[in-house]
Amino acid sequence: MFKMFKKKEKSIYAVATGQLIELANVSDAMFSQKMMGDGFAVLPTDGNVSSPIDGKVMSVFPTKHAITLETNDGLECLIHMGVDTVELNGEPFTIHVQEGDNVSSETLLATIDLDKLKSASKHIDIIVVFPNYAEKIKLMEMDTLKQVVSTNQIGKLILK
Repeated sequence: MFKMFKKKEKSIYAVATGQLIELANVSDAMFSQKMMGDGFAVLPTDGNVSSPIDGKVMSVFPTKHAITLETNDGLECLIHMGVDTVELNGEPFTIHVQEGDNVSSETLLATIDLDKLKSASKHIDIIVVFPNYAEKIKLMEMDTLKQVVSTNQIGKLILK
């Protein structure tokens, strides 16, 4: 008797409205060289940051510049807002979730004051990476270099 195995897929949603770019094009070498895992980034046109996956909030960094999520099957997701923004001590970020909250693509995670980031000479890239990509993900499918709208599906992950 053969069992039919359904491919495990996870939808990926736009973390913000703006320009979807490849991770290799972000201005932070730690992310562009995929040292933190593979993913994507959005150059936002407004400051609203929504969840790129359905999952649970695992942590909100004390400096409010990053949030980690995890799906029910252990896929980790890091949302990093701006580049070199840790030194701003949370000033341009308003966080709308807390550890333990369940989130979906409709959940507003944070709001960024983009003008404050720009006046502090910081890049506004919102970077999304999957730190355990190598162990959990077989393939990430999405079109980059296009305009996206927050909360819209922009691709999918095929899990191992």
